[in-house]
Amino acid sequence: MPGVKVNPVEIPRDFRLDLYRGFALWLIFLAHIPGTIFNRITPWNYGFSDPAEVFIFVSGYANAYVYGRVMEQRGFLAGAAQIVRRAFEAYVAQIFLFVILIGEVFWLAQGSPVLEHVANIHVVHERPEESILALIQLKFMPVNMNVLPLYVVVLAVSPAVVWLLRKKPALALALAATVYAAANWFGLNFPSFPGGYWYFNPLAWQFLFVLGAWCGLGAAGWVWPLVRSPLVLTFAAVYAVSVFVWFLPWNGLNLAAFVPEWGLYAFGKTNLGVLRLLHFLALAIVADRLVPRDWPPLAWRVLRPLILCGQHSLEVFCLGVTLAVAGQVAAIEAPGSAVIRFLVAASGIAVMVAVSALLSWYNSTRVSFRIVAEVVEPEASAARTKISTEPEGATPSKIKLAG
Repeated sequence: MPGVKVNPVEIPRDFRLDLYRGFALWLIFLAHIPGTIFNRITPWNYGFSDPAEVFIFVSGYANAYVYGRVMEQRGFLAGAAQIVRRAFEAYVAQIFLFVILIGEVFWLAQGSPVLEHVANIHVVHERPEESILALIQLKFMPVNMNVLPLYVVVLAVSPAVVWLLRKKPALALALAATVYAAANWFGLNFPSFPGGYWYFNPLAWQFLFVLGAWCGLGAAGWVWPLVRSPLVLTFAAVYAVSVFVWFLPWNGLNLAAFVPEWGLYAFGKTNLGVLRLLHFLALAIVADRLVPRDWPPLAWRVLRPLILCGQHSLEVFCLGVTLAVAGQVAAIEAPGSAVIRFLVAASGIAVMVAVSALLSWYNSTRVSFRIVAEVVEPEASAARTKISTEPEGATPSKIKLAG
């Protein structure tokens, strides 16, 4: 069509983002399979932060890294439209995942209300109309479905965030930090259904998303030399190791029972406590040094499954939620068999990798179509004109084609 630009926006792929997202998705799934060896070696047993921080930060980085270039080459509206489309896809995925989860839980429960209470969907029986309305409003979040609404919200506001980061990065970071501080100081949060507030407070977690977006746009010229300086790297490594050593004696215990209530806000998950934030940033600084952009193992086959899952993060996340529910039931049904629980966790990972590989294959076989107007040859056009002017009822033998 006239005026449509068909030349693509060229964006070099950073496979580290896919690797980190795939790693976070695997850990999120394994965290919900109880009684396996994976639960003992997962990072949240040895530090404040967990894969949720990785997922949100990398999502902010990738969002700005990709759509920031679209805005630069195609304008703000083109980039914003792509971000809104992605947010809508995530919103639809939340609704679709809810329907699948309800059917799965009802089938696995076999009439028992225990699993429905564990999955936090028993209220659907009691107040179905309110439940559906709350789902549409992103207020109703069954078990394991509280990350995706956060992702939808931060994506929905990210067109303005990316635009402001490109124009006035200091102002954008100051606004994000102010909202984060207000959420923690005044306890601001979104209401949830049937009661309480969002488990991941968007007003607090948006700060991590904005930090990721800032890095995805290249940050400021002085940031990377400072982050990669020996002094900052040493402080980050010392903090990460200190937290690890401090967590060792508490592994397997309820840390919240030994900490004053006011201290829980420092590493609380709902409002992204400052200790959690600092712990993740320390790990990110160390990871940036250990895993550069041209890291040779990124091309190894052994890391290919993680990268594949990271390249299809939305689909794999939804799949992981449904597999986790089935895995929990299977693990509970076999409480004394560590082998069965291990096989359940390994099978779930294998399914996630297989589906991501299938999606990659579909993308590689995708066919592009271009709809164009039919071109009419001059001779054929004259022939059709001659035929159309013959008197009605003429036989084909009496029709002479021009030329």
